[in-house]
Amino acid sequence: MKRAISDFCTIRGLRYHVRRWGADGAPRLFVLHGWMDAGASFQFVVDALEGEWQVIAPDWRGFGESEWTGRPYWFPDYLADLDALLARYSSDEPARLVGASMGGNVACLYAGTRPQRVARVVTLEGLGLAPTDPAEAPQRLRSWLEQLAEGAGVRHYPDFDTLAARLRRDNPRLDAARADFLARHLGRHRDGGGVELCADPCHKLVNPILYRLEEVKACWRNVAAPVLWVTGRDSPLVRRFIAHDDDYRSRLDCFRDVREIVVEEAGHNLHYEQPERVARLLEDFIAA
Repeated sequence: MKRAISDFCTIRGLRYHVRRWGADGAPRLFVLHGWMDAGASFQFVVDALEGEWQVIAPDWRGFGESEWTGRPYWFPDYLADLDALLARYSSDEPARLVGASMGGNVACLYAGTRPQRVARVVTLEGLGLAPTDPAEAPQRLRSWLEQLAEGAGVRHYPDFDTLAARLRRDNPRLDAARADFLARHLGRHRDGGGVELCADPCHKLVNPILYRLEEVKACWRNVAAPVLWVTGRDSPLVRRFIAHDDDYRSRLDCFRDVREIVVEEAGHNLHYEQPERVARLLEDFIAA
């Protein structure tokens, strides 16, 4: 495996962990992990890259080794954190952004909010969420209040082997060695014994703010950078978040310059299951 180093820096008042691979002078590639994940999960993609890159992978606030707030998390904070991270690591040039799932959603929103700061975007299953109806608001807020009162928790396991087995169940093409690596970077020892996911339990709270697809699309229409939109053929999230083919096409059509790729033999976590294929796609797209 390619060796990574860890930076710890203050980003908007929080202690952030940033994992970096490659030489300081190499072209920079920012990789943004998804929900309940961590920057280390891009290790397999980094190992498969053929070119010389400096790959920069933050753990989002409340995940991995970055500081936890112990309070509900608001999606715009990820955009503001990314803005501060780019000011720190890429103040001299527009950034190349690669995001998986939630990270892909952050990357696309950011590219439409600050188009001058982004050179290229690759979104791996960062498709946007299902549209919501304003009539859902009272129940959503009620659920949020109830969860705040009850408290949140993350799943725990007897040991890392059990967590690795769960990862393989959810990602059937993940081999045992990679599952063990992920388990030991996505999990941590738990007080009282066992292993828990290394994520603030507050991430499990329902978002009290309804997802507003039309506002997201307005941001996507403002993206100036070329976009590579990648999905897994066997992903359950495409069917969960996108109602029909017209909805899917309307999302793609928001981007001025977009290329769509469907990866065979892959589910939602493409960077787990097909890292070599993802690495080729990234390098081909950036070279183009």
